[in-house]
Amino acid sequence: MKLVLSQEQQQLRESVRSFLRTASPLPKVRDGYDPQVYARLNGELGLSGLIVPEEYGGAGAGLAELAVALEETGAALLPGPFLATAFAAIAVTKVPDKELLAGIAEGRIAATLAQDEVAYDGSAVHGTLTQVLSGMEADVLVVPARTGDGVVMVAVELTAPGVTRTALETLDLTRGQARVVMEGAPGKVLGPPPESGIGDRLCVALAAEQLGVMRAALDAIVAYAKIRVAFGRYIGSYQGVKHKLADMHCKLEQAESIVRYAAWAADESPDELPGAAALAQAYVGRACFEVARDHLLLHGGIGFTWEHDAHLYYKRAKADEVLLGPPRIHRARLAHLLEL
Repeated sequence: MKLVLSQEQQQLRESVRSFLRTASPLPKVRDGYDPQVYARLNGELGLSGLIVPEEYGGAGAGLAELAVALEETGAALLPGPFLATAFAAIAVTKVPDKELLAGIAEGRIAATLAQDEVAYDGSAVHGTLTQVLSGMEADVLVVPARTGDGVVMVAVELTAPGVTRTALETLDLTRGQARVVMEGAPGKVLGPPPESGIGDRLCVALAAEQLGVMRAALDAIVAYAKIRVAFGRYIGSYQGVKHKLADMHCKLEQAESIVRYAAWAADESPDELPGAAALAQAYVGRACFEVARDHLLLHGGIGFTWEHDAHLYYKRAKADEVLLGPPRIHRARLAHLLEL
């Protein structure tokens, strides 16, 4: 088991962090998805192709490297379809399609993944998906579709005839979702869905983003506690604040260990992955929300205002907590795996 980042992973982290600090600072996040930032993210760093195999033009890295990148994009609250494309890439690497994987690796295609089934009659896709992550920004939707012979994975171009997209009003102001209706939309069959592995890897990827949100929220409130004066003292000197910050730090440390372990299991120990992935979402999802919530509360009244960034972290944390199902679902799955 390897829980410490390698030198190459540390360099990747610094490169992504430096890029986002310049290209997508928090004040810019409020403007929403910027295609130019996304193009640079892929053109200069090649992040969308990080886990795409080399034979399709990607870097051929593992989920541990993707987790490093997602931690930084989470900390920066990066708007746009990067997480959605990472989800799609995780799925498509299990049912490889040269054209789609090459497009993702080159940054030409922003993709998204749906887990609810639609119908496929052999030539066209029919069905309604009520919530598709980054559905308005993505070019291609990867979705399981039921046929007369079973279930297959299908890729649908979201600009094709027969596809209607409607933007949804979401809690998270930095990442959109859409309602997608397909009425005879052309679809490309990628192959049968793998028996296992995709859902677990999605849980690990999301937990990595949540870890980044936690870290950024804690860093922000620690910095604030060092400069905010109340009743003639820095608020960080008050016992109630210090104890709360210590509790938040402990949650962050535990979450980091869980995410590193789960990413390692995804790459090196598939037998341990189901339990590690369930643990990641059972613990990290709730811990991320609690840290973001307490970071907002410790900012006092200013944290609730539209002008402050605290509410952005709070809303991203809550949206992520339920993105792949509430923590109770993952706790139940973990209990089942442990035969409790």
